[in-house]
Amino acid sequence: MRATVFHGPQDVRVEEVPDAQVQTGRDAVVRVTHACVCGSDLWPYGGGLPKEAGTRIGHEFLGVVDAVGPDVTSVAVGDLVLSPFTWSCGSCEHCRRGLPSSCVRGGFFGGPAGDGGQGEAVRVPQADGTLVRLPAELAGDPLLQSVLPLTDVMPTGHHAAVSAGVEAGGTVVVVGDGAVGLCGVLAAARLGAGRVIALGHHEDRLALARRFGATDVVTVRGAEAVAQVRELTGGGADSVLECVGNQESLDTALGSARDGGKVGYVGVPAGVKGLQLGTIFRRNITLAGGIAPARAYIPELLADILAGTLDPRPVLDRAYGLDDVPTAYADMAGRSTLKAMIVL
Repeated sequence: MRATVFHGPQDVRVEEVPDAQVQTGRDAVVRVTHACVCGSDLWPYGGGLPKEAGTRIGHEFLGVVDAVGPDVTSVAVGDLVLSPFTWSCGSCEHCRRGLPSSCVRGGFFGGPAGDGGQGEAVRVPQADGTLVRLPAELAGDPLLQSVLPLTDVMPTGHHAAVSAGVEAGGTVVVVGDGAVGLCGVLAAARLGAGRVIALGHHEDRLALARRFGATDVVTVRGAEAVAQVRELTGGGADSVLECVGNQESLDTALGSARDGGKVGYVGVPAGVKGLQLGTIFRRNITLAGGIAPARAYIPELLADILAGTLDPRPVLDRAYGLDDVPTAYADMAGRSTLKAMIVL
């Protein structure tokens, strides 16, 4: 089978690799029909985070079950399924408490221990606790592309909103206009925020933020952005979503919160060298977030997509074939593509 392999900064290749196979009784093998390139994939691609050369890459995929181990009961061969970006057992203490991203039997797709999602097939450990069966009639339906962001960016944006305590009528600031930030705007609007201020630097993305529910946009950076937010809000926002993961975005998020406000951070940290603990302490700011427990959020978000009340599909602005994955990385790194969808 073919899959995307990371060889170093600016060097990903689609290569022949061993076929995905059931290795334990709890495994399933999913034949991938749709996948994505994630913004977090760009960190090692750009040299900002280490990744071992020769490992698979990619963690967002959906497809059809091709094989299951003898202990798998929730899905069967031929089922259309969605996977979050981590696998989880569904039964350990962390899974039962709604934190499958901390599962004691869990792991990450696209890491040293797992297949990558940007390939023809993926072995899914702990299939019963990981995979979400989709309605069979979605196969071939354009609505399936609206479901694809549930693999990562939509639950991650939702996690930022939940962690930031977004409430009906509240004021929200979203730092970042990538796919996660845009899904954060969508999540804040879904939770009933009265005002959503999107911070970003790309006109097309900020236009999409407005389409998703942003009421205001701020296009400057750093201290100037904080000053504009505080002027717009009269002192800062109730809830701030940090959706980038660098030092400037974190400082901007903390500066944009009102005293007593909450910051939900979900940007993968890269180059963050310090945390303003004195500011957080003095201003009673709550900082919460981390890796999104995507599997716990998928059922409610999927229900809204199927009902037609939620549609993150527009963040997938360009489709590529598997052979074109290296081009997809280059396009996303060059900001000519917001989020690449891979169609097999």
